[in-house]
Amino acid sequence: MVNIEIDGIPLRVDSAKMIIQAADEAGIDIPRFCYHKNLSIVANCRMCLVEVDKARKALPACATPVANGMKVFTQSEIALQAQRGVMEFLLINHPLDCPICDQGGECELQDLSLGYGSGISRFSEKKRVVKDKDIGPLVQTDMTRCIHCTRCVRFGQEIAGIKELGATGRGEHMEIGTYVEHSLASELSGNIIDLCPVGALTSKPFRYKARAWEMTSHPSIAMHDAVGSNLDLHTRQNEVMRVVARDNDSVNQSWISDRDRFSYLGLKHPDRLLNPMIKQNGEWQVTDWQTAMEFAVDGLKHVKTKNGADQIAGLISPTATLEEGYLFQKWLRAFGSQNVDHRLRQQDFSDAGHDQFSAMSLADIESSDAIVLLGCNIRSEAPLLAHRVRQSAYAGGLISDINFFKTDLLMPVDRQVVVNSAQLFVLLSGVAKTLLQRVDETTAKAWRHMMREKAPSATEQNIAMQLANAHQAVIIVGALANQHPQASAIRSLAALISELTGAHLLILPDANSQALHLAGALPHCDASQELKDGLNANAIWEEQLRAYVLFNIEPEFDCADPAAALLALQRAGFVMAINSFQCDSLRDYADVLLPLAAFTETSGTFVGLDHQWQSFTGAVAPPGESRPGWKILRVLGNISKFNGFDYVSSEGVRQELQDQLNRLSSARKSIYIPAEITNVNGVQLISEVPVYRTDSLVRHSKALQLTPENQFLDTMRISPALAEKYGLHQGDAVQIQQDEFAVSATVLIDEQVAENMAHLAAASPLSARLGNAFGNVELSAMMESIDA
Repeated sequence: MVNIEIDGIPLRVDSAKMIIQAADEAGIDIPRFCYHKNLSIVANCRMCLVEVDKARKALPACATPVANGMKVFTQSEIALQAQRGVMEFLLINHPLDCPICDQGGECELQDLSLGYGSGISRFSEKKRVVKDKDIGPLVQTDMTRCIHCTRCVRFGQEIAGIKELGATGRGEHMEIGTYVEHSLASELSGNIIDLCPVGALTSKPFRYKARAWEMTSHPSIAMHDAVGSNLDLHTRQNEVMRVVARDNDSVNQSWISDRDRFSYLGLKHPDRLLNPMIKQNGEWQVTDWQTAMEFAVDGLKHVKTKNGADQIAGLISPTATLEEGYLFQKWLRAFGSQNVDHRLRQQDFSDAGHDQFSAMSLADIESSDAIVLLGCNIRSEAPLLAHRVRQSAYAGGLISDINFFKTDLLMPVDRQVVVNSAQLFVLLSGVAKTLLQRVDETTAKAWRHMMREKAPSATEQNIAMQLANAHQAVIIVGALANQHPQASAIRSLAALISELTGAHLLILPDANSQALHLAGALPHCDASQELKDGLNANAIWEEQLRAYVLFNIEPEFDCADPAAALLALQRAGFVMAINSFQCDSLRDYADVLLPLAAFTETSGTFVGLDHQWQSFTGAVAPPGESRPGWKILRVLGNISKFNGFDYVSSEGVRQELQDQLNRLSSARKSIYIPAEITNVNGVQLISEVPVYRTDSLVRHSKALQLTPENQFLDTMRISPALAEKYGLHQGDAVQIQQDEFAVSATVLIDEQVAENMAHLAAASPLSARLGNAFGNVELSAMMESIDA
């Protein structure tokens, strides 16, 4: 620590800090353009020049470290003259098109020019003009406005992990661009909109929609992954105009993913359900809320009377709020049904009751020195978690990626191991066997049937030793592992390795599923942890029950077995859907539709992977006749004449659940030991959910659907060996047969895919016509080729 003075104010600061950091902590304003607290320091704009006692000239505050006894003057004549000179140079070539610039009103250059700029320019030469670049459907460029602060360049290199933008040329010919013009591919690319201090990079969907002073800002939480990024919703006249990041260093720092930033565009989709509807005599009728809910309750009561309460099932989206999940299961259990689940894409439930969910802060992940990613495409599942893992890698952490295909993680990776299902269990048992040699015989004996006789390979031993010797190790089990047909065995082996090495095990939740676990939206226990005997999500479809209640799900895109889900719904006697969107298939099998408010239109609570409860309120009123989910469920409980549904706010629901949880003991969960592992033969699907197909709101965002990530939904990726086996070539049409279902796709030969596995995007119109995700398939070449 050193003692310094800034503008006569004595300060004691960390000796490693720069002047601008010390000033920011003390609340002393220093103008800047290139400096950003979460990016490296380059000192290329020079706007932060300040006077330092005994220095011969003004110094950049962002690049000058503090020293003991230093005296800094930010408002002296020397400092102000230097800052005015920099501003004059910046404005030489700036187009000064503030009246038509989207950044007008929140432009840092505009703000600072008022204090440091001159009313008249001394330059009469023509201003330079820079051709705009087309960098995709999300970011609009006006590069003539660029002042070369390079924030966007540094963000790509240091945060997103991919240097998509860079500088070409020198002097007045210097330009920021992609060099070869192409669409940005980073899942964090929208952050450069917030970073740009001028109007060079703006939101393409938001362009020319509103001005900053016309909008009101509302704090909220992103619901699309398990991070719980903090957002600000900017609204005007009861409409969400855009979404920006809200600083929270413990969660998302200053960043949000493109999925969180642009999903709001789905709110105005033509398929938005706006009125309650009931089906009578095969015809849909718009009706009032009272009639629709009485119709729904009567339909469920009729099924209960005729077939029993166990013929009723409820499935809720993992993006639902804590309050919605609690009331959903409470209402259905009051009917007498225990068939409640939110684990829609999960296939293996053998370890139910042995859940390994554990809290871990994102900062702890960033400071970890050994991380194993197991069946986890982390960039797609949780982009902000991927950012934290990337920071760990940049700091020297060893990253091991074990998956069914190799992806570019945009970070230094110690090893990437591509395995099929059989090889995955061999590898995990090899790692575990290495570690079991160091424990007591009783523990080793309990797991002996899971261990193969062959000695562990060098790779398996290295992974085991890295985890065991690390100061802070983490094993992250992702969606591809959790959705596997033998997911319980994967989780169990991961839990064993975690216990033997002291590594932290993070079973990555799906969106807000952590909250829905706490709320009791599970078939085997309710919110009070009282054991129940209900059907899980898979069995609910397989049993083809008489009545279904769907809460904000599209079964053909959100379930592990789309074909089984649609068949069960079509054969059901009564289907009730509480949804934000409608589609032809939903209208085909449903009997009553209740319009649901989106997360921007309701209040609720999100519980992230760090177990932090974050509550939010609605920013706009729901459109049409749609209503918040907790209100719909409360009134359904009242119409059903059940006790305990007299809530006046979502806070009351949250408090009731909180009181229940406070009374529970925090007993440690035991590790589930699977009886055996089933061998997988033939070709197995890899059903990965693309980053912009995860939930209904994201799927209805037009801009996100135009991104490069969504251009290969009808493509099947297979290894060269598998292509040779079936006589397939690049661009060929291939028929994918699964039981009685068959679809055709385009072949993409990819060396990064494991042998005997075929990668096909899930949650797509193509995969919706197939059965089990990760199921076995037959491949055959088709006569006609499809252009690649």
